[in-house]
Amino acid sequence: MQHEYLSDEQVSRYGRFVADPTPEELERFFFLDEAALAQARMRRGVENRLGWSLQWGTVRMLGTFLTDTGPAEVPEVVIRYLAEQLGIEDWTVVKRYGDRWQTPYDHAAQIRKLLGYREFSEAEAEVMVFTASRVAKTRDSKRELFDRAVLWLIENRVLLPGITTVSRLVTEVRREGLAAINRALVEVAPPHMRGELVATLTVPEGKKVSVLEWMRTAVTKLSGTGMGEAFDRAAYVLGLGTGEVDCSAVAPVKMAELARFGTTAKAFRIRQLQESWC
Repeated sequence: MQHEYLSDEQVSRYGRFVADPTPEELERFFFLDEAALAQARMRRGVENRLGWSLQWGTVRMLGTFLTDTGPAEVPEVVIRYLAEQLGIEDWTVVKRYGDRWQTPYDHAAQIRKLLGYREFSEAEAEVMVFTASRVAKTRDSKRELFDRAVLWLIENRVLLPGITTVSRLVTEVRREGLAAINRALVEVAPPHMRGELVATLTVPEGKKVSVLEWMRTAVTKLSGTGMGEAFDRAAYVLGLGTGEVDCSAVAPVKMAELARFGTTAKAFRIRQLQESWC
């Protein structure tokens, strides 16, 4: 599945309440300003006033409406908070919200227009640009990129699509972003250097490890021989000329990330990228 890289916690909280909102979140998302209060009071029946208010606050906090789940999954603290603002003593009347199945959908359409929410398809290009920027400039993992993308959608008043849609977008944008970084480095490296770097992944005849492994293995002999071995390795590395390559097109944080990969990954893992080097 496209979202199998996500944690169970990420999947469970996508577009849902998983805990009581904090006092700060109640104040931020469920406090009815004058305009919202006026709109809520226009609804016929206390259950519809309370239900409308729940929809209004929920989409602002979670990026989705209650048209499918209804108020049953909304924490009691949220319902009580809104009921108090509306002057409704019996908050349990919300259970009747949706007896007319069309009502929640009508309310969602009204709130969407009132608050200026967009469908995901209308903002997909924007969230792709946002995600691509983070891929290029941060160390965000796929899980972190997913959370950032969801937060961007909510903050920019975009209705959340299915979870697979967002997770697939993150996977594809990240893949293309990392490929673009590889291409940028390949383009500035001379062909002969690429060949020499690829050659370091092989095990020379009569040796037990690849040249790469030899270069990155620390010398432990505290002797003249050991110092000579260290100089040999340093000279070999400098001779590759990689320090003269202009890597300014790639963010420093990504260069550091690639360096960590190069010093820890097995040669066969690095060889998997060989097609983009040659």
